[in-house]
Amino acid sequence: MKKITIFLLAILFFPVIVNAQADLTSETFEARVLEVVEQRHIDQENGKDSLQQNLKMIGLSGSWENKEFEYQGISEINVLSLSSTIFKPGDKVLVNWSKDIDGNDDFYIQNFIRRGYLYWLALIFAIVIIAVGRKKGFRSLISLTITFLVIIKFIIPRIIAGNNPLFIAIIGSLAILSLIIYITEGINRKSHLAVISIAISLVITFVISYAFVFLTRLTGFASEEASFLVGTHGVNIIDFRGLLLAGILIGTLGVLDDVILGQLEAVNQIKLLNKNLSTYQVIKSANEIGRTHLSSMVNTLFLTYAGASLPLLILFAINPTGTVTFAHALDNEAVATEVVRTLTGSIGLILAFPITTWLGAYFLKTEKNNFCDYLFIYF
Repeated sequence: MKKITIFLLAILFFPVIVNAQADLTSETFEARVLEVVEQRHIDQENGKDSLQQNLKMIGLSGSWENKEFEYQGISEINVLSLSSTIFKPGDKVLVNWSKDIDGNDDFYIQNFIRRGYLYWLALIFAIVIIAVGRKKGFRSLISLTITFLVIIKFIIPRIIAGNNPLFIAIIGSLAILSLIIYITEGINRKSHLAVISIAISLVITFVISYAFVFLTRLTGFASEEASFLVGTHGVNIIDFRGLLLAGILIGTLGVLDDVILGQLEAVNQIKLLNKNLSTYQVIKSANEIGRTHLSSMVNTLFLTYAGASLPLLILFAINPTGTVTFAHALDNEAVATEVVRTLTGSIGLILAFPITTWLGAYFLKTEKNNFCDYLFIYF
C-alpha cells in the first residue's frame, strides 16, 4: 500500500515538477553591480563613441539571490547604438537570464531600478502639497489616490476583460470627477455645479472626438504600445478605436477639473466682493478672467504638443523639400491621432469656460458652509 501511494503521488506531481524545471530556463530578477571587470570604447558607425562593459554582479531576488555572475557587455559586433549606458559599482539593475542554444547562461540588463528615487520624489511631492495647500492639499492627495485606484482597479481590468473601453471610461470618469470634486471642495452648491459643468464639457468633447475619429478613419493602432496589445496573452479582444476615445476623455477630464473649479471660484469671489452686481456684470467680469486663463492655456497646449513632436519638427527643418512634407505628415495616423486628441480636448476645454461662468452666475449663491462641509475641516 505504501509503494502504491508513493507511485500515485509521483504521477500526480510529475507534471508540476517538469513545469517548474521548464520555467527555470528564463527569469527576470534584480541585481547589483559589484565590479567593472573590463571596459572599452567602441567607435560607432555614426562617428560617436560608445562604452561597453563586462560586469561582476550579484543577484538580489529570485533564484539568483546572493549568487554572483558575470555580465558580458563587450561584443565584437559593432552595432549602431543610440545611447550608451554606463554602469558603476553599487548600481541596482533589472536583469533577464536565459539559456542559449548551447545551454550556457545568458544575461541581459534590461533597465536601472529607479523606483526607490521615484518613491522619494512622491514623498517630497506629498510634503510640499500639504505644506502649501494644507487642508485642500491633503484632500487633493486623497483625490489623486482615488483616481489612481479607479483607473488601476476598475478601468484597466474591465478593458482587459473585453468590455467596451468607451463605456468603461465614461463610467470611470464620472466616478472620478464626482469623488474628486466632493472630497476636495465639500458637499455644497459649487461642487454640484462643478460636476454638472464637467459632465456637459465631457459630452461635448465626446461628440466632437467621436465624429472626427471616424471622419479621419483613425484605428487606434498609431502608438507602438497599442500594437503590442494585439495577441497579448491574457488580453481579450479590445476595441482600439474605443480605447483611443477613452484616452481622450480621461485626458480631458484632468484638465477640466482644474479649469472649471478655478472659474467657479472666480465667479464666487466676484459675488462675495460685490453682492450688488447684476448677473450680466458677474458674467462679464468672470469672462475676462476666463479669457486671460484661456489665452495662456492655448499657448501651453501648443508648447506641450510642439515639445512632444520636436524630433518631427527638426526633421522638417533639416529637409523641408524632402519626400515627407508637412501635409504628408498630417496624413500619418500617428500625427493625425495627436492632432485630433489635442484639438478635440481643447475645444471641450475652451467651451467649459462660458458654460461654467453662466452656471455659476445664475445658480451659485454666496451661502455659508453647511454641516457636511464642516466634516471636512479637520481632515
